[in-house]
Amino acid sequence: MSQDIRACFRVERGDFRLEIDLRLPGHGITALFGNSGSGKTTCLRAMAGLERAPGGLFAIDGEVWQDESRGIFVPTHRRALGYVFQEASLFPHLSVRRNMEFGLRRAAAAKQGFDLVAVAELLGIGGLLDRLPASLSGGERQRVAIARALLAAPRLLLMDEPLAALDLKRKQEILPYLERLHDELSIPVIYVSHSPDEVARLADHLVLLDEGRVVASGSLAETLARTDLPPAFADAAGVVLETIVSGEEADHLSQLDFAGGCIHVSRRAEAPGSRLRCRIHARDVSLALERPRASSILNILPATVTAVAATDTPGHVLVQMLVEQTPLLARITERSRRELGIVPGQPVWAQIKAVALLA
Repeated sequence: MSQDIRACFRVERGDFRLEIDLRLPGHGITALFGNSGSGKTTCLRAMAGLERAPGGLFAIDGEVWQDESRGIFVPTHRRALGYVFQEASLFPHLSVRRNMEFGLRRAAAAKQGFDLVAVAELLGIGGLLDRLPASLSGGERQRVAIARALLAAPRLLLMDEPLAALDLKRKQEILPYLERLHDELSIPVIYVSHSPDEVARLADHLVLLDEGRVVASGSLAETLARTDLPPAFADAAGVVLETIVSGEEADHLSQLDFAGGCIHVSRRAEAPGSRLRCRIHARDVSLALERPRASSILNILPATVTAVAATDTPGHVLVQMLVEQTPLLARITERSRRELGIVPGQPVWAQIKAVALLA
């Protein structure tokens, strides 16, 4: 039986109330996503034991860290977890190596841990070990903070908007290393973010929070493709496709295959067989009843409508489709829906105007 994470918390603070009951996968990256004030950080602090939720329950793979009904509350310093904050919070007077060794102290009693050199290599900071934090870029400091957290031999890694304090260039610098953590380590990660692009690029499982409550929880692909999400998530409407590079084509294009079809994008450097994650916004998909005979749009796919839902924008609707078994969303006007007669069960042609490569 694979491990899972059980989290049940109720926290009241003034007019705000966090009330969640979750069962999360014990592998991969779970993203807690929502607007500011939705309860993401409060949830993460409760998981860490930094905030004690009356009546709370938190367990990982059957190991209970909190169960108030049985009088169990394991303090933070005794929980096998790593916590990465928005700011790196390194010891300014210690070298990178000494900061990382601080994490090793917490792992001393663990059955197994990580090697400092191996973790430094994984995060691309092997050449920085003798430098002081003040001489590092923001992205480098954050990678050292992640390394320190990993060296504590955590069973769970909590990351509270680790890229929020970085500019766009530094974010692009650190994202590939977060992807490496995902691909090469088996530690489950709970990742807090309010950035749809970060979530789409990194997450496997998605929890949507709104005003302290869970409005959706499930695999990334399935959750993003839903049409019943609150208006707060309307701007993020779209799908994520897991694709495989099948090869290069003429005209500097590459073909990416997915379950049920393929799309064409500007030529990629990745070798055939490489996996790439793509994001397709609902606003970048239009619909036709017949395959267009003359169009500049390259990616035109046959689909079947499965649902139609109103949006927060007057006069617009969200159309959910399946391309074979792969979900796709389109945001169109109500007039277009009415004139085309779009209803569930109808075959259509989906024209994808833009594909965002998340790598």
